Amino acid sequence: MQLALFDFDHTVTTGDSYARFLRRVATPRQLAQANWKIGPWLLGYRAGLVSAEGLRARVTRMTFAGRDAGEVAAHGEPFARDALPGMLRPEVMRRIGWHRSQGHEVALVSASLDLYLQPWCELHGLALICNRLETADGRLTGRYLGGDIGRHKAREIRARYDLPRYERIHAYGDSREDKPMLALAHERWYAGKRIA
Repeated sequence: MQLALFDFDHTVTTGDSYARFLRRVATPRQLAQANWKIGPWLLGYRAGLVSAEGLRARVTRMTFAGRDAGEVAAHGEPFARDALPGMLRPEVMRRIGWHRSQGHEVALVSASLDLYLQPWCELHGLALICNRLETADGRLTGRYLGGDIGRHKAREIRARYDLPRYERIHAYGDSREDKPMLALAHERWYAGKRIA
């Protein structure tokens, strides 16, 4: 039996699905405040001074804290159906299809949200490990349930899969957060190139 693990944003997609989803669900007031509340953090991220995890925590708190969980969740399936298809890399989708045709287990491992990744994975027959939003009394807290899995992808994979039982593991990623996941694999792909 073989296992194939795929990061989502910038690996399966050509861009950042989480940022697009945030723009879709943000209120007009949040969008107006984004430049001065998020702009400095985004510049810090691009300069290597702010981690991806730190940036995600900030934008997640700003966009979701106090919002009605059902209202936000209602955006997930339409986003998966309407926005994601135009972001997909055809060559990576063919690779996912090849793994499935070989009978391999295929899982998406992403720091993006289950709200839209779950319906997308169901459509494509993929397992999913990803961030989920925390709720309390029907309201979003602005935090991730169980914490951000971004730099803990390898831990989450080990918790879900008995890795020694797989004769071969394939992993596909594009960022520093993906490197521990890639280290679990026999065959590693980084930013579209095979590295082992």
